[in-house]
Amino acid sequence: MLKNRVSEEFGSLVFSDVVMQERLPKPTYKELSKVIHEGRALDLDIANEVAHAMKEWALEKGATHYTHWFQPLTGITSEKHDSFLTPKRDGTTLMTFSGKELIQGEPDASSFPSGGLRATFEARGYTAWDPGSPVFIKDEVLCIPTAFISYTGEALDKKTPLLRSMVALDRQAKRALKLFGKNPVRVSTTVGPEQEYFLIREEDFAARPDLIMTGRTLFGCAPVKGQELEEHYFGAIRPTVNEFMKELDDELWKLAIPAKTKHNEVAPCQHELAPIFEESSVAIDNNLLTMEKMRLLASHHNLVCLQHERPFEYVNGSGKHDNWSIAADGKNLLDPSENPEENLQFLVFLTCVIAAVDEHADLLRASVASAGNDHRLGANEAPPAIISIFLGDDLSGIVTGIINGQSLSSANRTKMDLGVPQLADITQDTTDRNRTSAFAFTGNKFEFRMCGSQQNLSDSNTVLNTAVAEQLDKFATDLANASCETFVHEVMAWIKQSLTEHQRVIFDGNGYSDEWPMEAQRRGLPNYPTTPDALPCLIQQNNIDFFAKYGVLNESELRARYISYAEQYAKLINIEANTMIYMVRHMYLPALIDYSGDIAAGVATKVDLGLKARAEKDMIVRLTDGIDLMYDAVNKLEKLNAQAGAISEVAEQDNAYRDNVLPAMSHLREIVDTMEQLCSHDFWPVPSYNKMLFYI
Repeated sequence: MLKNRVSEEFGSLVFSDVVMQERLPKPTYKELSKVIHEGRALDLDIANEVAHAMKEWALEKGATHYTHWFQPLTGITSEKHDSFLTPKRDGTTLMTFSGKELIQGEPDASSFPSGGLRATFEARGYTAWDPGSPVFIKDEVLCIPTAFISYTGEALDKKTPLLRSMVALDRQAKRALKLFGKNPVRVSTTVGPEQEYFLIREEDFAARPDLIMTGRTLFGCAPVKGQELEEHYFGAIRPTVNEFMKELDDELWKLAIPAKTKHNEVAPCQHELAPIFEESSVAIDNNLLTMEKMRLLASHHNLVCLQHERPFEYVNGSGKHDNWSIAADGKNLLDPSENPEENLQFLVFLTCVIAAVDEHADLLRASVASAGNDHRLGANEAPPAIISIFLGDDLSGIVTGIINGQSLSSANRTKMDLGVPQLADITQDTTDRNRTSAFAFTGNKFEFRMCGSQQNLSDSNTVLNTAVAEQLDKFATDLANASCETFVHEVMAWIKQSLTEHQRVIFDGNGYSDEWPMEAQRRGLPNYPTTPDALPCLIQQNNIDFFAKYGVLNESELRARYISYAEQYAKLINIEANTMIYMVRHMYLPALIDYSGDIAAGVATKVDLGLKARAEKDMIVRLTDGIDLMYDAVNKLEKLNAQAGAISEVAEQDNAYRDNVLPAMSHLREIVDTMEQLCSHDFWPVPSYNKMLFYI
C-alpha cells in the first residue's frame, strides 16, 4: 500500500475545484466560482465551456454516459443514463456534451410521487443542475446533481426546497450580522450525518421475505441474548465487517466524501459511519451516495446492509443524527468561544435557534415522520416524539440568568486527575450529553436526533433552515434602528424577551421518564406520537404562510408533499400486512402443521407401545391451539387491510392503518413468535434472530 494512497485517490472521481482550475480557462473558472460561492446566475456560454471540460475529464476516467442525478419525493435518488455518443453520417461518431445538456434535463414527471401535481397525461418535468454540489463519476457515468421540478415549475423533489431554505437563511443571517458590523460573502448551514445501519449475511436475508419486501423483520421471537451485556458498542470489528468498511472508505474517499469515524454500535450487527461536516446540500447528497454504496458494497462480502429504522425488535433501532450548525464564510456562528456569556453574537444565534425549534416543533416532527421511524422513536437511545432542546448545565445556566436578570458566568473547563501518573489529565467539557433529547447542543452545533436512518435529511434541514431564517428576520427587523450607544442593551433585551417566551422548549432531564409527557403537556409542547398525527401539520394555514413568506414552498407544493407522504405511509403498511399474510399462509402454517403432524405420528406410535407420551401430547395441544389462533388472526388482518385499502381520503386511510391494521399485525406477530419458541429449529422456515444477529 502506498503511503500517500488516500491523499492521491481522495476526490479522484469528482470534478472538484482543483480539477476545474486545471481544466477551465481562468475567466471561466472565475465566473463559475461566483455561481457556486455567491449564487450568481449561470451564463450559457460559460456552461458550454464547463460542459466540454467535464466531458473530456469524464472520458479520461472511463465514463461513457452522463445522468442528471436527482432526489424525487421517494427520498432516494434517481438517474437516467444518456451516452455522450453522437453518430455521424460517415458511420463514425463524436463524443459530445453541451452546456444545455449540463444545465437542464427532461425526465418523466408523472411516474414519480407528486401528490397530484402531475398526472400520467402531464408527464413533462425538468431537472436543473445544482452547481453548488460537485459533479462526480459513479459506475462509469458522469453524475450531475440536479433539482427536479414540474412542467409548471413546482418542486417535485427534496433538493429544491432545501436550496431555497439555504437562500432564505443566507439572506436573513447577513441582515443580522450586518448589525454587528460584519458583511460575509456567504452564510450557509453545515451538516454532519451520522449514519447507522445493520449488516447481516446474504443467505439469511434471502430466506426472509419480510426483510426483502419491507426492510424489517415482521416476525421473530426475542434472541436468547440481546444487547444487555453492552459488549458490541465500540467492540473489536469482526474481520468480514472490517473488510466491508475498508472498501466502503476507499470508495467514499474517491468521491470526496469525508468519511471519518466508523465503529460498532450498541445492537448486535449494528454499525455507524460518521463523516466530517460539509455544507448542507453537499452533505445530504453525499449521505445518499454513502447509503447507496453501503447497499452495493455489502454484497461484495456476502452481506446485506439494512437501513430500516427498526429491522429487529428487542434491540436498538437505527437513526441518522443530523449535526447542524451555521457558518459565515466558513466561521462557525454557533461556537460559544471561551466565554459564551460575553459573546453577544453567539447568544443572538443561539436564541434564534431555540425560538425556531419551539415555534416550529410541529414541522420538525413532521419532517421525520414515517412508518419506519414510528417503530424507533421513544426508546433505546432514540428521542421521544416530543421535541425539546438540551443545552447542558453551562448554557442552561446562562439562559436562566438572562431570563431572571442575573449576572452571567460560564463554567470553567476543569482538568480531571485520573490517579495514574502516566495517563494525561482529561479536560472535562462544560456539559454532558443527553441521548433522550430530540435537539441537543453538543459544543458548537446542534444534534437533531429524531431523523430515521433511511430518511433523506433534506426535509428536516429545510424546516430548520427556514425556521431559523424567520427568527433572524425578526431580530434584524426589530434591531434595525438601534443606535450604537444602545445596541448592546437593546440586543440583550431582545434576547431576554425571546428566551422568556420560548424557555418551555428547554429540557435537560430524562426524555424517557413517565413524567416527561405530562410535563411537556403542562408546558404546552406538541406531542405527535405517530406519522398520521404529525403529517397534517404540513398543511395547517400558519405553516403554509410560513413557508410561502420565505419562498421555500408554496401551498400547492406543501399539499402535494402531504399527500405523497401520507400515501407512502399507507402503502408501506399495506405491503407489510400483505407480506405477513403471505408468510403465515405459505411458510409458518405449513411448517407448524407438518411439525405437529410429525409429533402426532410419534405419539400414536408410543401409545401403541403403551407409553403415555405426556409431553408430546401437551405440545400437540399447544401447537394446534396456536395454529387455530394464527389462522383466525391472519384472516382478520386480511380483512382489516382490505378495508383500510378501500378508503380514498388519505388522512382517514392513514388513521385506519394505524388504528386497525397495525394492532392486527402486532397480534399476529405475537402468536407467530410464541409458536417459534415451540417449534423445532429444523421445521422453522426462516432464520431466527439468534442466527441473524450473531453469526457474521
